Amino acid sequence: MKKTIYTLVAATVIASLMSACSAGGDNPGIEYAPNMYVSFAYEPLSQLEEKPNTINPHGMNMREPVKGTIARGQLEYATYNMPKSNENYEASSAWSNPLPKSEYNVAEGKRLYNINCTPCHAEDGLGKGTIVADGKYPQVPAYGDRLPTINPGKAFYSITHGKNLMGAYGSVLTPTQRWQVIHYIYELSGVQTASSAPAPATN
Repeated sequence: MKKTIYTLVAATVIASLMSACSAGGDNPGIEYAPNMYVSFAYEPLSQLEEKPNTINPHGMNMREPVKGTIARGQLEYATYNMPKSNENYEASSAWSNPLPKSEYNVAEGKRLYNINCTPCHAEDGLGKGTIVADGKYPQVPAYGDRLPTINPGKAFYSITHGKNLMGAYGSVLTPTQRWQVIHYIYELSGVQTASSAPAPATN
């Protein structure tokens, strides 16, 4: 009798294991720690009303940075943190390119220019890019005509915030990358870089 019971128990265990192993497809069978597979998604500065963080203010999962601090690697963004306005566009003329016109910076500027700028400005900088050829937008000024009327600071501001029909690239290119592009477009157009004061110091 005992052998029969042991046999039935063993058969039941084996059948359970085999059925679990044959779940197949998207069914993993039995999950012993489902949170290890499908974790709960936390928002950094807020949370669902039904699951607020009880330690930080306002139910947030992260605390806001201390006022006046700058995140690691973000110092150059703070240096050129000038909101968009006509007055600030004029004030940006006081900036000069802080990067040396080295072979590397010009080459990197060319690489970034070819990725981001050629659809409008074309590879030769004459303003007849692909979207102009398609007739979607009017031709933009050639660099040889435009750059003599502005300086690197205003060019940097225009790349950052956009100007007229030109879109803003401040979220696409870092400040260093913008200055590299400026080195390249001045070289591409053959226009000499206008002299101006250094970039402002960070507060």
